[in-house]
Parts: sequence; C-alpha cells; structure tokens
Amino acid sequence: MRKISKVLFALVALYALTTACGRKSGGELTGVLDRPGWKGAINPYGMVYIPSGTLHIGPGDQDMRNTYVQRPKAISIQGFYMDDTEITNNEYRQFINWVRDEKALQYMELWELDDEGNETGKVDWEARDEIDWEDQETLGDLFYEDESFITTGDEADMMGKTINVDKLVYEYKTIDWKKAANGRDYANLDQYSTEHAVNIYPDIFVWIRDFSYSYNEPMTRNYFWHPAFDDYPVVGINWRMADAFVNWRTELWNEIKGNQNGEVNTEDYRLPTEHEWEYAARGGHDLAPYPWGGYYTRNGKGCLLANFKPGRGNYPEDGGLYTVKADMYFPNDFGLYNMAGNVAEWTSSAYYENAYSFLHDLNPDIRYDATEDDYDADTRKVIRGGSWKDVAYFLQCGSRHWEFQDTTKSYIGFRCALTFLGRSINDF
Repeated sequence: MRKISKVLFALVALYALTTACGRKSGGELTGVLDRPGWKGAINPYGMVYIPSGTLHIGPGDQDMRNTYVQRPKAISIQGFYMDDTEITNNEYRQFINWVRDEKALQYMELWELDDEGNETGKVDWEARDEIDWEDQETLGDLFYEDESFITTGDEADMMGKTINVDKLVYEYKTIDWKKAANGRDYANLDQYSTEHAVNIYPDIFVWIRDFSYSYNEPMTRNYFWHPAFDDYPVVGINWRMADAFVNWRTELWNEIKGNQNGEVNTEDYRLPTEHEWEYAARGGHDLAPYPWGGYYTRNGKGCLLANFKPGRGNYPEDGGLYTVKADMYFPNDFGLYNMAGNVAEWTSSAYYENAYSFLHDLNPDIRYDATEDDYDADTRKVIRGGSWKDVAYFLQCGSRHWEFQDTTKSYIGFRCALTFLGRSINDF
C-alpha cells in the first residue's frame, strides 16, 4: 500500500511540475516552453537538395584572359534546394494562366464574401471554373467593360478573341534587406521595399531577332504554345520576368500549401546566386571542369554529353538543332539536368569583372537592383552554363558571362533555388 501511495504521489508531483512549467518557468532558465513544433524543411516538388559544402572558384584551364581579374578563391555555400531542370514552357504557362485568371476574376468582380456577406477584397478562386476560355462568345461578353483585355480588330479576325498579352502584368513587392540592415528600423520595413509591375509574357520573337538572315519563324509561332515543346525550357524571359516568377512561386506555395496544410515556408523561392549555381553544377566534385566531372565533352563512345555547338555550323550532332527537353542527357551527381548547355541560366548576381577580388568567402553574393535611370553597366546580371548555340568553353562550370537584365534571348532560361534551413537534411 505504501508503494502504491509513493507511486501516486510521484505521478501527482510530476503532473504538477509539468503543468506549472507550461505556465511559467518556476524561476529557472528554461527557455520559452510553448514554442510550436518544427517538422523540418519543406520538400518542394521538382527540386533536389544540395548539401552545404566548400568549393574553389576561379578561371578554368582555358580561361587565361580572366586569370588576373578572376582570382582563385575557396568559398563555402549553405545548403539549398534547386530545380532539377530548367523551368519549362508548361511550368511557366501555369504562371501565365494564374495571372490571366486573377485579372479576369477582378474584371468579373468575383470576390470572396465574409460571414456577413460583405466583399473581402480577395479574389474567389473557386469561381475560376466559371470561365470558359475556349468560348469566343464568353470572352466577348466577359470583358465588355474593358475591350483592351482581349484582342480586337485584325488580330481577333485572324486568331479569334483571345487574351491581350500586354495585360498579363504581375505585381509584387521586394524588400532590400541590406538597406534595412543599415537602417535598423525593424518596425517600418516597408520603407525599404520596391514595388514591381512586370509583363510576364515571353518574347516569342527572339527566335527571329537573335539570328540575322536565318529562317526561324516556325519556332516563333510554335515554341511556347505547341504541346510538342511543353517540356522544353522556356526562353524569351528577361531577368525581371524570372524574378517575378520566383516571387509568384512563393505566393502560390503560401496561399495553397500554407493555408490548407499549415506548411508555411519562411524562406522565398529565388534565383540562385552565381556561386550557388556553380557549386550545384559541379555535382560535389570540386574543380571539375564540367558537370559530369570529366575534361571532355564526349563519353567513351564518342557521344556528346550536352546540347551545345560542337563545331562551326554543326548544331544537330548532339541530338538537338535548337533546345532539347529539360531532362535530356544524364544528370550530374546532385541529380541536376542540363547544368551545361541547352539554355544558359539567369542568376541573382550582378556582374562585375573583378568580383572575386572583394566578395565574401561565406555565401558570396553581389546584388544590385538596377533601375531605368542607372547606367547600362549596372544592369548586367550573371548568366551561367552556356547554351545550345554556344561552344564548349561556355559549358564549363567556372565560365562567367552576362546579359543586361532587360534582355530576352532564345538561349537564356532559368531555374529556381530555395535556401535550406538547417545543417543537414538528415538532421530532421
């Protein structure tokens, strides 16, 4: 009987202790006791995990010209997720359709209602099923208050009524965290924000404009919309459009996954920095000249290992006259496809020839949000990886090149990155 009493007393004391600790610390340094649980990082669809690590950056063996401005340097990179392929036409089309539906529902004034029947100012996304985008009469009736939202005149006579792509504008806001860190005004972060309005429709005319005296009109007419090219990398995207896409992808995740499943992601999708890109391209093989690790662009059987221009006037030998599917060829050891060739890729980094001389060795990052009033040189952004129309030099992991941020090309695309919160994915 005494043993039972002792056990009961111990249980009561334990219960009292735990309930007391739930309310207060009891005078001890215990930390905040009512913190929410942490299940670890999200696992984004279509992305692969790149573990933290160290790499050596600097010019490759063939890059003697940049030896004096691109000094070799050891850096460390925090773990992150990266898309296993370039963003495809079909994936980018989801972005376009989302903006299209948002604009349409705003014109239709289909707003969510609160419990009292008042408009909340939020679009009722379930109402999108009421829009028949294939019905020409519906399109004509839908936007009678703003005819500019649909095509009219000769264009409508030729193609039928369709959405005016000039109206596909995505609006979003970014915060300059470096300015906020200097200002230290935590309560008013809005003063460090910039609002953007970006037309997101791809420039389909790049196929004609990029190549003088060359017949590429079929690619202009078909590449972005034909089902045969659904899984090919999207092109005709400037840096601003790519930046708008990654912001929308964050909004899409938090609105759907965050609200429905409580899986709110505290980090945003973004473009990778140039050195995150280089680290991922090497596939865990430091100093490897190409993503597959070797020194040559052919395997032992003589087959080309990427989509590029192996010789003057020789585009199709690698299996693709233009671009190829985003998951073509073998992936590198991180599971990433086409980190060399196919399309070059935008990064978040601003381009400076001598950047290696002053960047930090921990997560190096040089960004500059250039405006229309800045010098052209300030609008340069780093692109990496080489493309289907480039020679082998640009395929090397360490090769750097740039384009102006408002430039659209038939050989530049992008993929997204997402910072991993934690030391290792195996710790969760």
